[in-house]
Amino acid sequence: MRASACVVGLSLLLVGVAPAADSLNVRLVGHCDTPDWAYSLAVSGNYAYVAAESFGLRIISVSDPANPTEVGHCAMPGSAFGVVVSGNYAYVGDTDSGLRVVSVADPQNPFEVGYLYTPGYANRLAVAGEYAYVASSSAGLRVVSVADPAHPAEVGSYEPSGFAYSVFVRGDHAYVAVHDQGLFCISIADPAQPAELGRCQIPIAYDVAVSGDYAYVASGWTGVRTVSVADPAHPVQVGRYDTPGTAYGVAVSGAYVYVADANAELRVLSNADPAHLREAGYYDADWGASGVAVVGDLVYVAGYNVLRIYQFYGSGVQETTNDERGTVNVRPTVVRSPSPGAVAFDAMGRRVENPRSGIFFVRGEGREAGDVGRTRKIVITR
Repeated sequence: MRASACVVGLSLLLVGVAPAADSLNVRLVGHCDTPDWAYSLAVSGNYAYVAAESFGLRIISVSDPANPTEVGHCAMPGSAFGVVVSGNYAYVGDTDSGLRVVSVADPQNPFEVGYLYTPGYANRLAVAGEYAYVASSSAGLRVVSVADPAHPAEVGSYEPSGFAYSVFVRGDHAYVAVHDQGLFCISIADPAQPAELGRCQIPIAYDVAVSGDYAYVASGWTGVRTVSVADPAHPVQVGRYDTPGTAYGVAVSGAYVYVADANAELRVLSNADPAHLREAGYYDADWGASGVAVVGDLVYVAGYNVLRIYQFYGSGVQETTNDERGTVNVRPTVVRSPSPGAVAFDAMGRRVENPRSGIFFVRGEGREAGDVGRTRKIVITR
């Protein structure tokens, strides 16, 4: 019987199907059904590469995001969980069947060129240069030379206690999400001898993405944790955001953190202040999201038997249930942007982040503006 290391109770998280709801700056563009649970994905060029458990690697053309279409697939002996693409090869974490290397030079005719059985279950992975870094359940981090893709060979390993789910590599450091142990910072300056630099205890860790001095950890039902890794020897949690469901996958692009939520699909968080993440957009649906990738303004989410493509328009409307305009001072002003510290609302009383051209109502501009506690109308031109 095939064992899938990736889903500690994930299937139990789907309790019915809720109606979809979205913020005004996120829209569903298109989708493509997959024959099994799509756990992870990678996007390269015009193609999305999806790890679809017992149905292996699925290759989906996303050249037309509104109509993504499967164009090729490659069977796997185990349960495909993690995938990353580098050059003409896709590297797949195939749980109990280890690391599989697939030629995708012709996406319509992918074929396996090499493999390596790793101890434990091969989960999510990363590739940098001539090495693949595999998060391998009870066997920790495995470092595999893929200089010859047809003959991958393990060159080093680091084995923390716990269940390694995911790894993110940047420079000489690997950041490993270990299920019940937290985030491990590993030196890979010598791939043959990876060594722990430091760790940050987190109740649960499924996935990790790093940007600047911060790592963002998908921490299951405890949301998203922000960890400062400015000093990899002393990583420390500096912030937390409670997602509505179970944070299972995470990606960072620019000023935003994108979260695959197993109960609430997609959450987009502003990391302008990494210690205080704020929701900047969402698409709320009970589709069992587990993996996320971002290219430009398109967000690709892998989930329960489907790949979905969303468009995020950037920081926009934050909806509230109340009209928050207050008493309006109708003195109009044409400006390029609101005053520092001002909070802007649209005509419906909804808060707007980084407003563009149009008419807005602003509040809290400061004493120098003479409008403390009052609201006034402005016209923004950009």
